[in-house]
Amino acid sequence: MPLPKIDEVRNLTDEELGEQIVAIKRELFQLRLKQATGQGEIKPHQFKHLKHRQSQLLMVERQRQLAQTQSQDTTTPVEDTEES
Repeated sequence: MPLPKIDEVRNLTDEELGEQIVAIKRELFQLRLKQATGQGEIKPHQFKHLKHRQSQLLMVERQRQLAQTQSQDTTTPVEDTEES
């Protein structure tokens, strides 16, 4: 199973991105729980793939936040007021 591609993440909407982040965090928790309790067969590469996907999702979310902040900063005029 290859690692997920970043292009797939970039094509998601903001809402889908948030849902995916929550789902990945939930999956990681369930996987750690299974490993700790010895339930089922845990494959170590599953952790790698989920963490990789989570980092992609969080990175794209942060990039969008920064882009939104920058666009707000450039559209909002700064008033030059001095207090004497």
